[in-house]
Parts: sequence; structure tokens; C-alpha cells
Amino acid sequence: MTFVSLVLLLRDCLRGDWALAAGRLGRGAAAPGPHLWLHAASNGELTSARPLIEHVLSLRPDLGILITCNTASAVELAKSWQLDRVSARLAPFDLGFINRRMLKKWQVVAHVTMESELWPDRVMRCSAAGIPVAIFGARLTQRTARGWARVGRLSRRILGRISYLSAQDSRSLARMRALGLRASAAGPVLDLKASYTPPPDLTPDTALHAAFPRAQTWLAASTHPGDEQVVIKAHLLARASRPDLRLILAPRHARRGDGVAAQLEAAGLAFSRRSLGEPPAKEVLLADTMGEMALWYAQAGIVFIGGTLSDRGGHTPYEPAAFGGAIVHGPDVHNFSAAFSRLQRAGAALCIKTPQDLAQALVELENPAAQARLGVAAQDALHQADALERVKADLGRLLAA
Repeated sequence: MTFVSLVLLLRDCLRGDWALAAGRLGRGAAAPGPHLWLHAASNGELTSARPLIEHVLSLRPDLGILITCNTASAVELAKSWQLDRVSARLAPFDLGFINRRMLKKWQVVAHVTMESELWPDRVMRCSAAGIPVAIFGARLTQRTARGWARVGRLSRRILGRISYLSAQDSRSLARMRALGLRASAAGPVLDLKASYTPPPDLTPDTALHAAFPRAQTWLAASTHPGDEQVVIKAHLLARASRPDLRLILAPRHARRGDGVAAQLEAAGLAFSRRSLGEPPAKEVLLADTMGEMALWYAQAGIVFIGGTLSDRGGHTPYEPAAFGGAIVHGPDVHNFSAAFSRLQRAGAALCIKTPQDLAQALVELENPAAQARLGVAAQDALHQADALERVKADLGRLLAA
């Protein structure tokens, strides 16, 4: 057992969380029958995998799916889908005796891992057992690639055993091929987050809809420290031209609610806090809760994407585009560089650098028709349905092999 695994296991035991400790060791009951083992780090990766999960369930009624995730919130998300033949649990440690136990107990016939979740022993163990391993939405940054290059023999051993890989951008694919991925294993380039669709049962309450009309509302989504200062200043500047402007401010981490509230108060803005259950009757709604971002996307005609004004690389443009929102962002978008490049080439989003730039964008997009035009342009630019169908077909062939 590695030192890190041992530390995590001891921590769980000291907390008295025996069920978690047992799960990390691959223990616990397994559902009967053969399974596809799908691993995703957290909520975002898991959500992007849902079209593949539903495709497998419809294609193979004889096959169950085991979902493992690194976070408890992602496990709960998987369970909330209530999909037949799907089991969800926290990911086990990547150790030989644990992986052998998992493969045998769950009768694993194929292993799918999402994005950057490449676990060496698991890949090697599956390959040795003749179990195909696929990576979907694969992402490899230049920095991570340099790290893998330092252990070139190991990277070639691991990537050389990948049966199929669909990268989310061409640069990631090139880096993985340079590190040992076989040319025959490379599938279409596809960012699965592009397949996001809004929840079908999304209905805002009457008070929220009345207080925040879509055309007058802008959303600062998944903001980080430093973002809020720009957002607040831009709102105050834009309000001079748009006195009816409304702001939904949704920090990336809800625990930062108190600090963001202090900034709003210092700026003299009247606001309600969602986490406290306060009626949304003020100029600003501080959406310091978890799991409600889709509701805020649906409520806002303009969306500023947080994390794009610093070195955090930004967050997904696919979800606001799916709701038809006009997208505004800062210059740092390296987490979704391919998607933002498509938006830039199509003129389907506005890039800002300063509070003044952001305020100007809010004023320019006052007209609901202008918001809608930019939203539709973003949907067109990010459309990847053809690649998704090819990837689904490839997955079907992998399972039939």
C-alpha cells in the first residue's frame, strides 16, 4: 500500500468512517452479473459521461455499470439519477490486491475512465486480464505531459495498453500519442461536456422569476476570489445606464458566501442570500448554495464565466450555451481552450479584461434580441453532435469485442 493510501485509510478509520474505509479497500457487496466499470473524478466529469452511460444501458441490457468517483458529492449525483442497473460508490485505492478484488467481484468486462483519471495499476491489471480500457474526454496539459515524460517508460507502458481514447482537444491527443498512445487507439476529438442538456424539470419559483426577469438579469457563474471585485464594480458602472439590471452572483465554492456578502455590503448593494432562504426581492441574489447552477443559467440572459480573470483557466462555456445565454468571459480560458477558440472564431462570445469592459458588454447586450443572437451563435459554434455519435458507435464496438 502506498504511503498516501495508508494516510487516507488511517484518516477514515480515525474518523470512525468504517464504510468509507471498506469502500476504499474494494470491499462491500457487488451487484450480480457483468459490469462496465466507469470512473470519473467528480461531478463535472461524471455529468459529461451521462450520454455514454445511457447509451450503454440501452445497447447492452445484459450489462450493469459500476460508477466510481473520487468525491462523495459525485457518488450522490450518480445515485440521484436512479438509473436501472447502475451502482455508484467511492473510488478504491489504485493498488493491485484491491483492483484484483474489484475486477473479480464486479465481473468487469470493460473499464472506462474520464478525462485525466489515469490510474496505472488499474490500467495494467485490466490489460493483463484482457479487459479493454477506454478514456473519454481525455485531457493532458503541457505541464502534466512534461511530468509524464520524466517517467517515459512508465507512460509508454500505460498508454500503450489503452484500447481506445477520445481526447477533448487535439493538443491533448498529440501529447498522449507522443507519450506512447498507439495511433490505432485514437478516436475522434470530442469534449463530452458539449453534449450537456438542461434538466427537463427545471422550474424556478414564481418569486424568483418575477424578481429576476431573464432579459434584465446577468449571472456571474462560478466566481473565485478576485472575480467578485470586478463583477461588483462592473455592475455598479452598468447600472448607471441600466437601472433595472439584476445580478445573480454564484461563487464557485458556497463556503465563501460570508466573504462575498461582505463585499456586496461594502459596495452598498442590496442583496438576498439564497443559503439563508431570504426572498429574492433585492437587486442582487447571492447564490451561495450547491447544485443549483442550472437554475441560475436558466434565469440569466447574460452569463459571465468565472475563473477567467486569473490563472484558474476558467469554467465550462457549454452549460451557459445550452441555455442560450450570451457568454462573456476573461482572457484566461486554458481549461477549455478549444471551446473558447471556437467561440472566438465565430464571434459567439465577448472577451473582457477590466470592470469597464464588462460593464460595456452588459450595456451592449441590454436588448433581449442581442442576447439571444449571441446565445444561438454560441450553441452553433460548440455543436459536436456528429462526433458524439461516432464516439458512441466506437464504444459499442469496444463492448462487442
